[in-house]
Amino acid sequence: MSNQTYIDGYLGQMSEVLGRLPRTDIDAAIELLFGAWKAGGTVFIAGNGGSSSTASHFACDLAKWTLSAGKPRFRVMALTDNMPLFSALMNDEGTAHVYSEQIEPFIKDGDVLILISVHGGSGAGNAGSWSQNLLRALQVAQDKGARVLGLSGFDGGALREMADVCITVPVDSTPQVESFHLALEHLMCDCLRQKIADA
Repeated sequence: MSNQTYIDGYLGQMSEVLGRLPRTDIDAAIELLFGAWKAGGTVFIAGNGGSSSTASHFACDLAKWTLSAGKPRFRVMALTDNMPLFSALMNDEGTAHVYSEQIEPFIKDGDVLILISVHGGSGAGNAGSWSQNLLRALQVAQDKGARVLGLSGFDGGALREMADVCITVPVDSTPQVESFHLALEHLMCDCLRQKIADA
């Protein structure tokens, strides 16, 4: 296969997926986050692998890009960013607890937990079932009255079933799903920037 054939196929697939993104779920996600901002709630964000970098990026953009003079700021924390705590929890409590233990003392009613997972917590690899740390955090959040926003791909997995709102990128391709998750967080933050400025 030539490079040009691959490039055309990859970008053609992106164009096709773009047309099938669930607009109503994106709208619901924006409103969920805007509600948390209005209520002064905290947004916590987590993901594994490439999705952990998207979580950090999302937290940065919610904190910085949405700033509007004279308006309250988003309270946001990426659970991926405190590596000493992350590694201590992984060492002492196990991988499944690295996110749930971080939110346990903080998350409450009015807060939002964003979980980013290509497969949505379904499937398995050499280490067992994927993203069980995200699903454990989801349960803690819901038990404490917080809302959960999922970003997933493929068939949506467990996140699609369990989250309050879940945007599922409708394609069976990890690179495509991760690319769209980043585009979606930019879309949401840019929209929230305008909504906060107008509030």
